[in-house]
Amino acid sequence: MTATRGRVLDIEALLGADAESLLDYRSPTGIAELLTTPGPGYVDRVLAASDRSPRVLVAFERMLGHGRLGGTGYLSILPVDQGIEHSAGASFAANPRYFDPLEIVRLAVEGGCNAVATTLGVLGLASRRYAHRIPFIVKLNHNELLTYPNHYDQIRFASVRQALDLGAAGVGATVYFGAPESDRQIQEVGEAFAEAHRHGLFTVLWCYLRNPAFQAGGVDHHLAADLTAQANHLGVTIEADLIKQKLPENNGGYLALGRDGAYGKTDRRVYDELTTDHPIDLCRWQVLNCYAGRIGLINSGGGSIGAEDLAAAVRTAVINKRAGGMGLITGRKAFSRPFDEGVALVHAVQDVYLDERVTLA
Repeated sequence: MTATRGRVLDIEALLGADAESLLDYRSPTGIAELLTTPGPGYVDRVLAASDRSPRVLVAFERMLGHGRLGGTGYLSILPVDQGIEHSAGASFAANPRYFDPLEIVRLAVEGGCNAVATTLGVLGLASRRYAHRIPFIVKLNHNELLTYPNHYDQIRFASVRQALDLGAAGVGATVYFGAPESDRQIQEVGEAFAEAHRHGLFTVLWCYLRNPAFQAGGVDHHLAADLTAQANHLGVTIEADLIKQKLPENNGGYLALGRDGAYGKTDRRVYDELTTDHPIDLCRWQVLNCYAGRIGLINSGGGSIGAEDLAAAVRTAVINKRAGGMGLITGRKAFSRPFDEGVALVHAVQDVYLDERVTLA
């Protein structure tokens, strides 16, 4: 049992049979020595040496200083853009209170999150009540599923100017790396991020893979460590200040896709020396590709799976923290359940980052 800022979280019990493997693991790769890791003074240690303006540094520091994780260098962010990405009915039917934008932001506030990331419409309606109480991140683009037949493309829904006007601290966007539309998305998001930096807003990039060909040999390589890590590397190249990525579940995407012809380029040392099949090492490869951790990696809390959500969220947090990541972005697991339970789940994730026993592997 671990006491953390007045709370007690039994991490070992939640991890169950995986507790020893995840909490006691020591990586043999040697990559940990190369990483810039999260912690107090991150802005001074890392971002202050960059080309980010003082206003961007202030905005990012405000986020790092907010909520239950304030001052630790770790982040807990509530994202709720699924009303567009998945449809409002699919996202909120389980808990219709979240059709109300103020309830979304209230969940982030009561949950002690560092920031709330959601749509222009939600943050616009909540702006005067909450923009001064919690950092806002406006999601600039979305994929909508009303077009028939459904197709997948991130298109602009909002502008940097609108984010500024409602009092946002940062902006976020998604690129579907590997998709036919990715060239356009990279250029659009790169231009938007440059504008955001000019106006003092920090930037967050959802680095997702999307291509039917990535499902190869019966394995879904959308979650391969090597491919998702390269997406991260492309994301930091357009000056994302924070990378959001799904937790890897396998590896060898380049190898699988290149069997029947040339696809990309890789190196056997990625698989033989620099990674193992342990989930912490797979996540660490994602961190390394974020400029060796100088740009923070936050992993996705994933979709809601019911009664196992709490244990799954804590497991992801342990892996991210021990790999060298900067935190978790947890949405569907929180807003798919009654308000108090959602707050408790977010607090449990935060407790992992507050627990000094959970260290770099």
